[in-house]
Amino acid sequence: MEPQLSWVVQIPNYVLAALMYTLLARFVLSFLFAPDSPNYIFRAFVRLTDPVLAVVRVITPAAVPPLILLIFAAIWMLFLRIVLVVAVVGAAQA
Repeated sequence: MEPQLSWVVQIPNYVLAALMYTLLARFVLSFLFAPDSPNYIFRAFVRLTDPVLAVVRVITPAAVPPLILLIFAAIWMLFLRIVLVVAVVGAAQA
């Protein structure tokens, strides 16, 4: 991989990783706090992950409960990270 292209891969990978771990943190914190909790840390996790959950909700069956949707969203972020790395490695070999 060329040095000038590494940031093009690393920044999206970093953003996807941050979203994945934020979704997992929200999942764990949801066992400690109510959904309408005034805790500012939990509210920050909710605000950061709600747009991701809205996208995942479109491609996930409606029967999936909200807590499981968090896990599905984290799995989708992991899948996107893998696709990104495979695409870059494939493009570098071509």
